[in-house]
Amino acid sequence: MLSKMTYVLKALMCAVLIVQMAGCGTIMYPHRRGQQGGKIDAGVAVLDGVGLLLFVLPGIIAFAVDFSTGAIYLPGTSRSSLDMKNPKIVRFDTRNCTNEKLEYIIKNETGIDVKLNQPGIKVTRLSSGHDFDLSFAKAFGGKN
Repeated sequence: MLSKMTYVLKALMCAVLIVQMAGCGTIMYPHRRGQQGGKIDAGVAVLDGVGLLLFVLPGIIAFAVDFSTGAIYLPGTSRSSLDMKNPKIVRFDTRNCTNEKLEYIIKNETGIDVKLNQPGIKVTRLSSGHDFDLSFAKAFGGKN
C-alpha cells in the first residue's frame, strides 16, 4: 500500500513539474529568445509565478531562464537607445577592415560588445548619410 502511494506521489510530482516547465516562456515562445528588454508578458510571468508558489526552486529557475533569454518580454516592445536624428558617424579604413576589427571599433565607440557572426546580424557597407537613412527605412519598414 505504501509503495503504491509513493509511486502515485512520484508520478504526480513529475506531471506537475512537466506542466510547470511548459509555462516557461522559453519553451512556449522560442522565437522571443535574444530580446534585450521591453514590456513583460503577463501570461508568462503568471505561469512562472505559479511555479514559484508551488515549487520554489523550479519557479526561480523559470524566472531566471526567461529573463536571461529575453523570452518573458513581449515582442516589439524593446527599448532602444538608438538616436535616429543624430547618429554618431565613425570613419575608418574600410579596405582593410575585418569583422574582428569592426567589432573592436563598435566596442570602443559604443561600449557594446557585438559579435558580427551571429545569426540575424547583417553588415552593410554605406557610402553616405543618405545610404544610412535608406538602410534603416528598409530595415524598419519605412519607420525611422
